[in-house]
Amino acid sequence: MTTRSEPLSDDDRITPELLKIAGVVVLGAIMSILDVTVVNVALPTFQTELAPGDEPLAYSTVAWTATAYMLALAAVIPLTGWAADRFGTKRLYMTAIALFTIGSLLCATAWNIEALIGFRVLQGLGGGMLMPLGMTIMTKAAGPHRMGRLMAILGVPMLLGPILGPIIGGVLIDAASWHWVFLINLPIGLIGLAYAARVLPKDAPEPSESLDVTGMILLSPGLAALLYGVSSIPEEGTVLAVKVLAPAIIGLALIIGFVFWSFKPKHPLLDLRLFKDRNLTLSVITMFLFASAFFGALLLVPTYFQQVDGYSVKKAGLLIAAQGIGAMLTMPIAGALSDRIPVGRIVPFGFLGILIGLFGVAQSTDPGTSDWTIMAWLFVTGLGMGATMMPLFTSALKTLKAADVARGSTLLNVTQQVASAVGIATISVVLTNAMKSGDVIAGSDKLPGVDEGLTPAQLAAGSHTEQGAGVVDMLKVPGSVLQQGFQDLADAFSTSYWVAFAVLLVTLVPVAFLPRKRQESHLLDDEDGATPPIMMH
Repeated sequence: MTTRSEPLSDDDRITPELLKIAGVVVLGAIMSILDVTVVNVALPTFQTELAPGDEPLAYSTVAWTATAYMLALAAVIPLTGWAADRFGTKRLYMTAIALFTIGSLLCATAWNIEALIGFRVLQGLGGGMLMPLGMTIMTKAAGPHRMGRLMAILGVPMLLGPILGPIIGGVLIDAASWHWVFLINLPIGLIGLAYAARVLPKDAPEPSESLDVTGMILLSPGLAALLYGVSSIPEEGTVLAVKVLAPAIIGLALIIGFVFWSFKPKHPLLDLRLFKDRNLTLSVITMFLFASAFFGALLLVPTYFQQVDGYSVKKAGLLIAAQGIGAMLTMPIAGALSDRIPVGRIVPFGFLGILIGLFGVAQSTDPGTSDWTIMAWLFVTGLGMGATMMPLFTSALKTLKAADVARGSTLLNVTQQVASAVGIATISVVLTNAMKSGDVIAGSDKLPGVDEGLTPAQLAAGSHTEQGAGVVDMLKVPGSVLQQGFQDLADAFSTSYWVAFAVLLVTLVPVAFLPRKRQESHLLDDEDGATPPIMMH
């Protein structure tokens, strides 16, 4: 196998070589995305098994295993564009897989919660580079005429991660131990490394570009601080808490400083000049609103099944698989269409499916609602999701020059990361505050650690657990009160869904401006004499 650089073919066919490259990228995406939701399932296990004594660790302590990973992701993503130009996408992608795999091995050997949190940072440094690098590799390999179809392949793990994660995590912990939540990444990582070494084409990095040190000092800590503050909102219950405001304000100040700075260097860490591209700008705005509403709302669905219906994590994961199935049906179709039709004629239909599906979900939160009814609405939502997300990515990158793709994909991934965190935090606060509304159950304010007492909705939310059932017995709560609690809880979920629905309606404004005419692609432009490499066998 040899490599050489020449303009990509205009051939529309999806060749075996392109599918092999897509396979490498999908493996990396699976590792990075699955790890987030798989580890979330293990948090209660960490509370007891990593506790230094008989007293379980506080949930806020073990939650740092998830927070540390997310903050490392946010800090490293802006560096990816520069590093890809400096070292080449193949070398950097293999480094990211290696970092993630080594971090997974170290996590499995963690002897206490502090060690696990530290090793999760290492994992996040590798995981944060995998998605933007994967998008860059796919875009350059596909060229403008096959990009939509290949990006649709990349979208599969992005959709299946939140669905399969709870199932896989629950099975591994039940059948073996929490260590296997991390050990499962080892074979995938080793296969991914060998596969990448053989399949990915060599590229020609441009080492002459210097690192924007000032930009790095401003943006990476700024993003990490902002996301930490935003992610603390659900725990604190208000945006006015010091733990929320202090890091968020510091983060925003650093990010604003970066915005002013970014127009000075020739090669800034995150190239905001790319916003001159109309397609990229519209896609970023649409992606931010869409991701914040969609991910914020739909991550509540498994929680609904567990708290209202009392289902296990595994069963809840299986039920929401309907959404993934719907997306898998439309995603390849949308990918093929976006290679031929402007996304402005595809995405609105996808949004229609999402709005119809979420409308149905919001109407189906009563405790007696059939699982099949909710699954049907989730399926419709998935159909819309499959026709929305990857066409947006395709539209954003398709009109960029090849040299700008790495920085464009970095910009998109930063947007999605921030939007998801904002959406999840906002919708979680809406749910929490809705559960707090209502009269306090008599005597519940005397419980240790519950200063303000419990409402029927809060008690119903935990009543399916052993501890929650004990509280019901201790307080001698009448069945009618608990029944009212489940109804209040269902109404709280419904309110959260309606908030997300309203944000999606607002998203229709930028969607209306997405290109409806064929746009000229610049992926094959050769202004600097360099073109994306292709594989020759």
